[in-house]
Amino acid sequence: MHSRPAPLVETPAESDAPATPSWPEVRPTTNVQLDLMIRHHLTGAHESDHAFGRMESLALQLACIQQTGHGLENLHFESPQLVVFAADHGIAVEGVSAFPQDTTAQRSQALLTGKTPVNALAQMHGFEVTLVDAGVASHIELPSDAEAEVPLLLRKIGYGTRNMVLAPAMTPAQARSAIEAGMDVVRHLPGNVVALSNIGVAGNACAAQLLSRLCGVPLADACGKEQAADEVRAQRKLERLFAAASRHRKATAPLDVLAAMGGFEIAMLCGAMIQAASERRVVLVDGFVAGAAALLARAFVPAVSDYLVFSQRSAEPGHRLLLIHLQATPLLDMDLRAGQGVGALLAWPLLLAAQRLLQR
Repeated sequence: MHSRPAPLVETPAESDAPATPSWPEVRPTTNVQLDLMIRHHLTGAHESDHAFGRMESLALQLACIQQTGHGLENLHFESPQLVVFAADHGIAVEGVSAFPQDTTAQRSQALLTGKTPVNALAQMHGFEVTLVDAGVASHIELPSDAEAEVPLLLRKIGYGTRNMVLAPAMTPAQARSAIEAGMDVVRHLPGNVVALSNIGVAGNACAAQLLSRLCGVPLADACGKEQAADEVRAQRKLERLFAAASRHRKATAPLDVLAAMGGFEIAMLCGAMIQAASERRVVLVDGFVAGAAALLARAFVPAVSDYLVFSQRSAEPGHRLLLIHLQATPLLDMDLRAGQGVGALLAWPLLLAAQRLLQR
């Protein structure tokens, strides 16, 4: 199960590869009649307008995704899935993260053995968890006395991306392959709800680069300054990210930006969102890195936005700016720093509450 995959095939010439992946059809969910019906249903005869605040918007979004029509009681959730994409980033060697690169593999191992808070929350809420090795720099191996509690899918595009300070993080062909791999993962999952998150040291640095380049946010603001961060490390991180941004200043199209400064897990998250939306699944987006993938997914297929439920605003400084640019209001704001889907699982009861409100 954990044997080292075969060496990666050399990337084909760009002229031999399609410009972009073939996107599935994603239909917008706008339904004015259903909107009016739900607002009337929630308000009733004894409540003021918008009495349920943002719960009303959530209920409407869920109903429009499933197109429940006249039977609001038909809104249902089946076999909810949590997919965590793990990958490493070459820029980690520049000291842009407080954690060493092998932390990615360690966190992945802990998730596989079922000993993390994510596993406990997933079990409580009935989520099936899947870990995808999108490009971890080392081999994910369990201790000899441990058994896997979570399935591991090997979709490794490479053993970590290249250092974006010195070269593009990946080739355009690798970026396309990663997007398509993310689509394929979702295509084979059951259910109509999928929560998406990540594991990966220096993933936030990549997310900051994508936010800056795709949305025009100053890189210093996209990185922000973490509370109690080491001043020297914070300054070095910004200097190295500026160096990378300067090297790839000509990359402006979404796919080019992804290839130059993104990560394998970000590309797979993007593909997963697009595929899930094409299948009319509810997509719970968790964290800054997944939010950066949402920026890309929206750029490639704008209608994807209708299917994305942003579970939380994390403590990462750039996450707030990213949500503003996505015009998204998260369900929770709890200063979370944990990734791996914790925010999505904590927000899940709000979706269940919205379901109950529509069924009353």
